[in-house]
Amino acid sequence: MSELVEKAADSTWFERAARAGQFASGCVHLLIAYIILRLAFGDAGNADQSGALAIFADSAGGRIALWVAAVVFAALALWRLTEAIVGPHPSEAGDEDSGWTDRAKALGLVAVYVAFAFSAAQFALGQGKSSGQQNAGLSARLMQSGGGKFVLVVAGLVILAVGGYHIFKGATRRFIDDLKGSPSRLVVVAGVVGYVAKGAVLAGAGILVIVAAIRADPSKATGIDGAVKTLAGLPAGQILLVVAAIGIATYGFYSFVMARYARM
Repeated sequence: MSELVEKAADSTWFERAARAGQFASGCVHLLIAYIILRLAFGDAGNADQSGALAIFADSAGGRIALWVAAVVFAALALWRLTEAIVGPHPSEAGDEDSGWTDRAKALGLVAVYVAFAFSAAQFALGQGKSSGQQNAGLSARLMQSGGGKFVLVVAGLVILAVGGYHIFKGATRRFIDDLKGSPSRLVVVAGVVGYVAKGAVLAGAGILVIVAAIRADPSKATGIDGAVKTLAGLPAGQILLVVAAIGIATYGFYSFVMARYARM
């Protein structure tokens, strides 16, 4: 099994498709940043991947772009699955397997990119839905039982932990290990700002899920969109939204760097 997976990882086209998935992720984050900036100045929108994909769907040639995004996101998900099976950087000969933690992180990213691919396909078919509304609907169903509330709290803690890890990875510059060679100062700054900003937003989303479960209020469990819009209600909310937009846009730029220079 692992030999077949390693052979697949040697495919140049497979690696290029996975890198294209990183590029598509950068585009999605830039669009999310654009939506957050619009929110800062009073416009409406969903500040998450569904809002970003909806912009694609409404643009000329958007349906084609969405199908391409679905394919490359699926390729990136398969690449992460390869990493979960044989270890990180399967295309690098002689690279040491750093253990189950990296495999677990790769498996988590599989779920993320499968969700991205599925959402892109839904919007390409004209059946796209708001991620926030879907999250709230799922939360409402789970809250109908004590076990469901427990699941929500655990999910919130996991999201909070992922956000904390992003902040840690950015602050300690551990993301540099993911890149080939020695990155420029601009790339390092982009990585620090991008990871910390995305981590803060994810942590906020996790906290909202936990609050929703404790208060039995599914409207709070709307994911990244809810976390961003919570900022708007805080003192200096407009400034906080602008800062968040800059941070997420910076993560989008860093995703472009990953598309070109990531170790795979």
